[in-house]
Amino acid sequence: MKKKTLLIDLDGVLNDYDGHYNHDFIPPLRGGAREFVSSIAKNYDIKLFTCRNKLLAAKWLRENGLEVYITDITDVKEPCWLYIDDRCINFNGNFGELAASIDEFEPWYKQKAPNGA
Repeated sequence: MKKKTLLIDLDGVLNDYDGHYNHDFIPPLRGGAREFVSSIAKNYDIKLFTCRNKLLAAKWLRENGLEVYITDITDVKEPCWLYIDDRCINFNGNFGELAASIDEFEPWYKQKAPNGA
């Protein structure tokens, strides 16, 4: 049976991106990312979704031992089962709630910790 495809964003999901983009440098692998990717690769085809230079991204995958789990690198929103990204909002059918979510959105790394911790 053919596996469903997931597109996983690089910056802010698989690496330690903190909002400071450097064209020539991809931040280090996020803790737990390798284990996560290797685990889901058993049931899904995984494509890396990034606007970064494809050769630099491929080098980063090799250096971090992820190339065996990633079937392709793309900057195109291809048809897939799910998109996994740190800068997205899930549309729930309600445009009013969507507008409010857009106005209130912050990437996860800028959100305040629970209880001000």
